[in-house]
Amino acid sequence: MSGFAQVLAGRMPRLVMFDLDGTLIDSVPDLAAAVDQMLKQLDREPAGIEQVRTWVGNGVRVLVRRALAGGLEHEAVSEEETEQALAIFMELYADNHALSALYPGVRETLKWLKSQGIEMALITNKPERFVGPLLDEMRIGRYFRWIIGGDTLPQQKPDPAALNVVMQMAEVSAGEAVFVGDSRSDVLAAKAAGVPCVAMSYGYNHGRPIAEEDPALVIDDLRELLPDCAERGAAIMLPDAVKSPRPRDAIVVVTRKHWFVKSGMKILKALARWRWRA
Repeated sequence: MSGFAQVLAGRMPRLVMFDLDGTLIDSVPDLAAAVDQMLKQLDREPAGIEQVRTWVGNGVRVLVRRALAGGLEHEAVSEEETEQALAIFMELYADNHALSALYPGVRETLKWLKSQGIEMALITNKPERFVGPLLDEMRIGRYFRWIIGGDTLPQQKPDPAALNVVMQMAEVSAGEAVFVGDSRSDVLAAKAAGVPCVAMSYGYNHGRPIAEEDPALVIDDLRELLPDCAERGAAIMLPDAVKSPRPRDAIVVVTRKHWFVKSGMKILKALARWRWRA
């Protein structure tokens, strides 16, 4: 039985929402390189890739604070230190994705979902300015109708706001959606939104097994979500450009945003920062 069938009582979802780092893309090598260069500029010892891997998952600001603290707990780090280090990190990490890579099965899974007319969204705590270039580099931006970055809304995961906004715009109920992530923040956000969470075993959960967070399902490869004809290990022969069932909403990575009320709902309206090249 496919992963989707297991979490949705035998049904396929109408909407699949994905986390980015640790779920679709292994971005730790580039993040660690930027963190270590930042620490070097601040006359501190480098952290190394394995340490940084345990710090990822709660947004760039928290990552920088953990790097300054040298561990997960960062309460002792001052705001002045944070702002100085954050500015350095943002400059170092911008457009620096040469070491990042898709996890196995990601492209095949996204192609299959699109071929079935299933809507997809990307919800990440990564700042908007980094999302577009990274998706361009990985050539997967075309698959997502909605993209929400870590500073698109006032809230970040584990708050469920982004999941709720996307479901409202897709006109999909929580029982018709699935969230796929890799960390405690992802599981908590999905649970708060009432959405089944499928968790990836290989992701970034601060060094802890993701099964401890009690997601609806834990899998090792995204292709495990798909029916038998497209499961892990099967070749999925689909064209790179599959016609989307509906046009993309203008709600992707943004430069300006405002809220308005329509049919009694608050809906995020955004202006696209860049044109998809993927």
